Amino acid sequence: MWSFSKIETGNLKAITDLESKLGITLIAFSDDGIKYADLKEDAAKEVKDLEKKLGLSLLAVKA
Repeated sequence: MWSFSKIETGNLKAITDLESKLGITLIAFSDDGIKYADLKEDAAKEVKDLEKKLGLSLLAVKA
């Protein structure tokens, strides 16, 4: 399960400083025991292509 992270003040400042520097917004999530899938380069490209096509962000995990 994913949830928004609880961030300590010092860490939040580091995140907001980087957001300001790069001109982006970062969203912090925490996982509860999720194992990430180890994708080969061609599989990672397929995921990225689908993200672009759908306008979504996808995260590969082990079932």
